[in-house]
Amino acid sequence: MSESLPATPLLDTVVVPADLRRLDKSQLRQFADELRQELIHAVSISGGHFGAGLGVVELTVALHYVYDTPDDRIIWDVGHQAYPHKILTGRRDRIRSIRKGGGLSGFTRRSESEYDPFGAAHSSTSISAGLGMAAGRDLLGKDNHVIAVIGDSAMSAGMAYEAINNAGYLGSRLLVVLNDNDMSIANATGALNRHLNELAATNSSEHTLFQKLGMKHIGPVDGHDVVALVDALEQIRDGAAEPVLLHIRTQKGKGYAPAENAADKGHANTGFDIATGALKKSPAKAPTYTAVFAKALIAEAKADPTIVAITAAMPSGTGVDAFEKAFPERTFDVGIAEQHAVTFAAGLATEGLKPFAVIYSTFLQRAYDQVVHDVAIQNLPVRFAMDRAGLVGADGATHAGSFDLAYLCCLPNFVVMAAADEAELMHMTATAAAYNDGPIAFRYPRGEGTGVALPERGEVLPIGKGRIVRDGKEVAILSLGTRLQAALAAADALVEEGISCTVADARFAKPIDTDLIRRLVRHHGMLVTIEEGSTGGFGAQVLHFIANEGLLRPGFDIRTMTLPDLFQEHDSPEKQYETAGLAAADIVRVVKTHFVKKAQARI
Repeated sequence: MSESLPATPLLDTVVVPADLRRLDKSQLRQFADELRQELIHAVSISGGHFGAGLGVVELTVALHYVYDTPDDRIIWDVGHQAYPHKILTGRRDRIRSIRKGGGLSGFTRRSESEYDPFGAAHSSTSISAGLGMAAGRDLLGKDNHVIAVIGDSAMSAGMAYEAINNAGYLGSRLLVVLNDNDMSIANATGALNRHLNELAATNSSEHTLFQKLGMKHIGPVDGHDVVALVDALEQIRDGAAEPVLLHIRTQKGKGYAPAENAADKGHANTGFDIATGALKKSPAKAPTYTAVFAKALIAEAKADPTIVAITAAMPSGTGVDAFEKAFPERTFDVGIAEQHAVTFAAGLATEGLKPFAVIYSTFLQRAYDQVVHDVAIQNLPVRFAMDRAGLVGADGATHAGSFDLAYLCCLPNFVVMAAADEAELMHMTATAAAYNDGPIAFRYPRGEGTGVALPERGEVLPIGKGRIVRDGKEVAILSLGTRLQAALAAADALVEEGISCTVADARFAKPIDTDLIRRLVRHHGMLVTIEEGSTGGFGAQVLHFIANEGLLRPGFDIRTMTLPDLFQEHDSPEKQYETAGLAAADIVRVVKTHFVKKAQARI
């Protein structure tokens, strides 16, 4: 008697959504379970965003089962919840390459797949984009469906309500799926979250905010009941052409106990052991810059009761969670609402408090008008602590802090600093706390520090003054921020080539140290500036000063080294620096290419 062969997993029969739609509705529960297991296995190897994807497995299956993708458009807000979507849309064979050099992006990306109609890595954009697609469809006489999936507290951002307000007015056929999991990266906060919890408790969608704004409100629906989701989506698909909000309740980290039990519901990781959930981590060589900042801010706050901290839904990512444990009454998590966070901080400053707006560099871009109009013009002493400045490795271009030097240094009244190491970060935190003459910002990178000794509390730095780190005679390297270690390594290599180098740490991108720059120009044959930021930042400030002061002279050369004028792909940090041309070897190459020693010139 022969043994029966095991049935082929349903997941193996599906390469693209058209294959999924050939399954019977009764098979979807099994398919969703297999998809969840594939996601768990893939992320255990590759690392990456995890909890949000686990929470939308059933929704992903239901959407692709009901709607005719890619002709029907699904926009995943933020995009870190889209790993199951990627597996279902022809990318399963590459899912373990996610966030690695040359591999899949950790977010949705138009250039990666026709199933990604809109790129998203920052939150709260999906409804606006979806409404634009719906309006474009109507103008072109098409009849496809548009679905925006928004969750992880992205509904706390004002942009989402601007879009809903417009959608209710236009009346275009648009489905907004509100994936309500009571979480952002941390627990969701705010009155809206309370309102959604009340709706879930009463199982009612009558007289809601969304109804009053002109959207038909359906739900709450169990977001882990795949058949119930299919039934609801089919009803909406076949119903009247109008804007609809489908409210579903899900659990972040669903189906994997270690993620379900994590404080952040398993938001992201670097890989893990499936059996135990234990994370794969390299031994830490030094504390992270984020942890050092938290330590420094707590030290300042112990001495100054007017210091308060603001975060925009990123307490753990910014270290504000540590500050909150020490000073819960002086900590404000405003949700995913950077615009509000900045103006809220400005309001606190008017009352004599010392607000630290602790926001990733890439997310501060979302509040630029508030930085200009509400802070800089009024010269209010808001302190901006900009985490993740510079390149950020696996998160790629959407999360790189490439532009803060350029967009802040052009503003009157601003002081802008960049930490070369973690001790300098402590000094800059103390400097910001002491400074009360206007807005002040300081930037620091993702990841571990250099391992330098740390003081118990930072020292207040003189505003606009850099420091000489190493004396030399022929070439001056003026570094801003964490490229200082590369500059020192380059100086060591250049000594072996017979070229003596001075290395200076600028500390301040604005105001620049004009006395230091004059000294470097006068006593060296070449000046190289280096920064982990775009063109238009620190190097531009230095060039502007040298030109206007008439410091250029025959035989003197100057070069600025910045991030390249492109959006860099995700990769390891080391590879990104090489690609950007900001490694120590690149500094050596620039000096050897352009510097001509006096002895050589006489030959």
